[in-house]
Amino acid sequence: MVATAQRYSELHPNVLIDWHIRSLQSFADESIATLSANYDLLVIDHPSMGEAASHELFIPLDKFLSEDLLQDQSNNSVGASHASYHIAGHQWALAIDAAAPVAASRPDILEANGVEEPATWDDMLELARAGLVAFAGLPLDCLMHWYSLCINEGQTPFTAVAAIVDQEVGMAALAAIKELTTICGESSLTRNPIAAYELMTTSDRYGYSPLAYGYSNYALGGAGLSVSARCAGPALDAALEYAQFVASGPVQTGLFTAGGGQPGYRGAWLDPENNRITQNFFMRTLATLDRAYVRPRHARAIEFQIRATAVMDDYLRSRLSPPEALEALNELDRRLRLPSSHTGTP
Repeated sequence: MVATAQRYSELHPNVLIDWHIRSLQSFADESIATLSANYDLLVIDHPSMGEAASHELFIPLDKFLSEDLLQDQSNNSVGASHASYHIAGHQWALAIDAAAPVAASRPDILEANGVEEPATWDDMLELARAGLVAFAGLPLDCLMHWYSLCINEGQTPFTAVAAIVDQEVGMAALAAIKELTTICGESSLTRNPIAAYELMTTSDRYGYSPLAYGYSNYALGGAGLSVSARCAGPALDAALEYAQFVASGPVQTGLFTAGGGQPGYRGAWLDPENNRITQNFFMRTLATLDRAYVRPRHARAIEFQIRATAVMDDYLRSRLSPPEALEALNELDRRLRLPSSHTGTP
């Protein structure tokens, strides 16, 4: 974003865009209400869309940008990235960045240990027992892993009103995560995706990561660019022009990726040069992105995420039994989710 701001200011000398950086954890769970009151432009996460729409924190971009531009963004969406920023009839952000949990490996380490990349969950557990798995087991990430494993058990979370998922599905998914974290050790509970990849790249011990958000170069993954409702006058015109500039195919494919970004534009993921410089990261993971699940985006989704992470932490540290953890998650969902604005669709 710094690179795009610099280029945009070179093209428009009367416009200065100054980006302030926040942590990955802050990006995941910080409320956007305060941020939107202090900044014209925000890079945000899609679970915040319900909050943004209910309080009209952002400019509805569909009222200001052309239908052709928005259609191009939709046509070039990586998975549901573009749609994930559309709620309550409006587009609240442009999907400038796309990410989902993927598998990662060190083929050289696996070969040195006489093993192959796992083809099944049980195969992966065998690698973990051999000490070859770097698991991103931060409780927040494990909450996301739980969603994925529920889907693998045959049910998409949050599609029913009475419970997040059926008891049998939820318990099986919780058991799978607990088994993996137990094998990988308590240190895995403090490890976010970047820390897992650091373990894999700064030592020759770990050969596989089964579940961690994919970052081509440690850039933030999965993000939208919004314009605050506080933005007005010439600043609004500049912010809208800049947002279109960043999200455009040529910038996403060229400057954005070359400048350290992980694009949200499909053409950039298919670009031969972008794949060459990332060892085919984009081509190898695109199918996973296209099938990825979209987390809940209702008005209190971030609050649910924060509180559910605490439940997951208690469960993984054996302070809650599986039934207690599942009931606590369901109780949070019943209390915080608004059925009328529920949008947790795959």
